[in-house]
Amino acid sequence: MMEEYGKEGPILSIFLSEFHNIAGPKIVYQYPENYVTKEVFDAVSVYIIPKPQIQKRIITVNVLGHKITGFPNEIKNPRYVRNALIFNLCFVCDSKSRTVHYEPAVKKLSEYLENLELENGFLSNDDSREQIPRMLRHILEELNARGECTVTVNLSDQKLVAAEHSERKVGDKGERRMSLLSDRRHPIGDGKIGSQEGHERRMSMLPPTSSKRRSLRGEGAQPREHWDLTTQQVLPYIDGYAHVAKIAAAADVESNLVKACVENLLYYDQVRLLPIFQYSNIYTVTSNIGKLYDNHELQEECQRAVGKNSTSLPQLSHIMMLYCSMTYGVSVRDLCIRFNPQALNVDERRLIQFGLLHNLIRRLHQYPGTPSRLSAIHRLCNGSHSYDEICCRLGLTHKELHDKVERDPNIHVLWK
Repeated sequence: MMEEYGKEGPILSIFLSEFHNIAGPKIVYQYPENYVTKEVFDAVSVYIIPKPQIQKRIITVNVLGHKITGFPNEIKNPRYVRNALIFNLCFVCDSKSRTVHYEPAVKKLSEYLENLELENGFLSNDDSREQIPRMLRHILEELNARGECTVTVNLSDQKLVAAEHSERKVGDKGERRMSLLSDRRHPIGDGKIGSQEGHERRMSMLPPTSSKRRSLRGEGAQPREHWDLTTQQVLPYIDGYAHVAKIAAAADVESNLVKACVENLLYYDQVRLLPIFQYSNIYTVTSNIGKLYDNHELQEECQRAVGKNSTSLPQLSHIMMLYCSMTYGVSVRDLCIRFNPQALNVDERRLIQFGLLHNLIRRLHQYPGTPSRLSAIHRLCNGSHSYDEICCRLGLTHKELHDKVERDPNIHVLWK
């Protein structure tokens, strides 16, 4: 519960612990010094330096007012005492803070230290270990301030750099680039993208504004250069109308990768999910429609957004007439036949999009129900699956499903 609803808090401390062949588990470096007391560490040391069965896994322990996240690691080699070097670099946050977004950084740091040790003996060499306190302080301050950091470690004549995005070797100095970000990515709670049901693919996405693009990596940054390749490839196809499957096909990207990318953009509030536009959809106004009467800024924004062109804006009275005519039993197609929005200089797709975005309208969904279980359709018609979900599961169009439901006297439809 805390992990799902807790607020994101800063990293309060970072420490590196090891298994000493005589003293056992201990903290060898910590910043700030003595933040994690011996009492606290002793209480959780069995999880900081655990048994081999749970090593190389993210472990988070909440104890005595601290939430400690680490990725315990082990390097086996006969040259070490007891034939292994066991260590763990941990982040410490407040016990009520949400910490899941720090897990990728913790894991990458552990793997980075492992590579440094395997290639250069970084952790087992007293001279190179002297850089660790400075490194821990730099990581804590940069991740708290910017959500990302660049760490530089000097090893004899080599300069190894942990920086943004990819790992590669450049020139004779063996320069290595590795991402170290406070990755906020996590499963979306409402399941609109991450679920396995499939009907989430029928959601269209509102593209990010230019200001939100700048905010993805902080004000003043040039985020496009730092976004992953999938995001850069997918973003041009997010237009407010295309759903996940259509975007995947247009961008030539595997559908699951697009879903993962959109989950990340959703978490950063870079895109909004909207029900996919269809002329068979039915909408109804919400109590927020009154804001359109009172708020002059919202009125002007609405006129600019729903107009067919920017030279001649539609009348507010026509917009209100269209919104207030949306009710049970009236589809978008019926609305267009009755009022002809194009003749009123209104783009009906933009009208629906603006209404959903500002919660002026909501979509009414159909939930078919029947006690029969004779066919695949009947088994899904239990009152808990909408038309969209059934269409995606069975590969039917909305019209095909509607015709089947209308012909079956045992199926009744609930609107909600």
